[in-house]
Amino acid sequence: MSLIKFMSSRIGRLLRVAAGMALIIVGLEFGGGWLTLSVFGLIPLFAGALNVCLLAPLLGQPLKVR
Repeated sequence: MSLIKFMSSRIGRLLRVAAGMALIIVGLEFGGGWLTLSVFGLIPLFAGALNVCLLAPLLGQPLKVR
């Protein structure tokens, strides 16, 4: 469960927010069908901002691991 602990750490949260922002920027930059990428970029952005790990329930852990 070290992946879940890492994703719940400050660095993991920042990486999720940065990945979400990158997906949004790329989707907006290329436009067209790529706008869908922007919508999917909201998922890691909000997950990082709200400090939840969406992979944790798949591995039997709670959304918020501390």
